[in-house]
Amino acid sequence: MIKIIDLKKKFGEHIIEYDDIVFENNKSVLILGASGSGKSTLLNMIAGVTDVSDGEIFVDEVDIVCKPQKYRDKLRTHEIGYIYQDFKLIEDMTVEDNIRILEICGIKSINLAEIVQDLGISDKLKRRVRNLSGGEKQRVAIARTLVKNPQIMLADEPTGSLNYEIGDIIVKKLIECSKGKILIVVSHDTRLIDHFDVVIDLNQKKGEIKNV
Repeated sequence: MIKIIDLKKKFGEHIIEYDDIVFENNKSVLILGASGSGKSTLLNMIAGVTDVSDGEIFVDEVDIVCKPQKYRDKLRTHEIGYIYQDFKLIEDMTVEDNIRILEICGIKSINLAEIVQDLGISDKLKRRVRNLSGGEKQRVAIARTLVKNPQIMLADEPTGSLNYEIGDIIVKKLIECSKGKILIVVSHDTRLIDHFDVVIDLNQKKGEIKNV
């Protein structure tokens, strides 16, 4: 379980505030919001890559805001799968090496053949990432998270570079692989709403929960 309490992030004189939210195991959550609404910032704070200005983030009853960066980095490496909006792939490495990158940390890749087949990139494993399209890179980034089999999955606009049909398949795969875990997806695409258990709209004041 993830719980955020009185969370705030300051950017100069601008402050983004979030309602208290509980993200439960086995619940898929979609966070909607326009650019600048704070949805990516929220993911970055949960993942421990952006400092919190004020408030608390509890992951399994531990307030990670109070923990040193080394603790948050270890948590992100071993427990969190993060699909970044800008992919964060190594361009000169092959698709397969990018997907298996966390094996150097002792994290075994799970169901790799099945996942790349489902994502439509099984024929691209030996290609270098720099030779892929934006949509293909996005699917590689998603595969890298899924083979890690993390307890917490965070996805920042995971369908942003994909057409609607492929994006629909990707979202269904993310939800399928998150059973018993926590899945938090941020997007501006309202067409994804029907796939998720919980939808939070940050366009509303302080992120009002719209439906559960």
